Amino acid sequence: MVSEMGASGLSAAPGWLREEVATLAWCWRLSRRDGVVVGLTSHDRDLVIDGVPYRAAPGMKPSAIETTDSLEAQTMDLEGAITSAAIAAADLDAGRWDGAALSLFVTDWTAPGAAPVTVARGTLGAIERRGGAFAAELQGVARLLDKPVCPATSPSCRATLGDRACRVDLAPLTHRARVVAIAGRAVTLEPGTAPGTASGAMAFGELLWLDGAACGLASPVVAQDGAVLMLAEMPPAPPALPARVRLVEGCDKQLATCRTRFANAVNFRGEAHLPGNDLLTRYPGG
Repeated sequence: MVSEMGASGLSAAPGWLREEVATLAWCWRLSRRDGVVVGLTSHDRDLVIDGVPYRAAPGMKPSAIETTDSLEAQTMDLEGAITSAAIAAADLDAGRWDGAALSLFVTDWTAPGAAPVTVARGTLGAIERRGGAFAAELQGVARLLDKPVCPATSPSCRATLGDRACRVDLAPLTHRARVVAIAGRAVTLEPGTAPGTASGAMAFGELLWLDGAACGLASPVVAQDGAVLMLAEMPPAPPALPARVRLVEGCDKQLATCRTRFANAVNFRGEAHLPGNDLLTRYPGG
């Protein structure tokens, strides 16, 4: 996390922040992974900063900001956040705000064009509902140090279908379809609306909802039986039927699949023929 100003930073603070009567306003800029950007301010009037409108949310303020020199995850409590129409409780429960980028800064509300002072920035991690507010773990750049230095060996592929390591083109593997029935976590596709998915290719793929309250939410596909897909989870509020969806085919991360289905064995990120622990611990002559 990029932490708030220390004592040495106060002397370098802009003049308006060192005035006896400071005209400062807290501002939050939140950028969701789907591209939605929301600006909120503790001031009683809307502000426009760098072309982004910050809606007045006077009841919203940080109740606690903890910053240290350690590499541990920091937390931030935002009181009154759910009372803002821009951050709905249903969206929090649906996971729309998971991983959103957050920038917290103060600005002079009499001159919102002046350079703001950044207090903290990072991405939202685990979010906990607390009545009319929520507590969010703010993950900063130190979080990158938690990643392994080198990948561990595995018999299955460690890449994700279509990513930079896999390099498979997802365009021919992406389809538009309509869901006509929902039973638990099973959804039935309208026949003929998803060409190329009849052979079980959707297993381990993804279904993205394009209609209703679930629009923009993705559901992993765990299995396929013809036109019926079994999802890992359903959105909190399934849309009215029929509902449009976007389907992206999946991969079981096995070398045989990579070679025969995608002709992509050269980019297989696994060690399918590496001896396992059972061979290493076998008794001589066993």
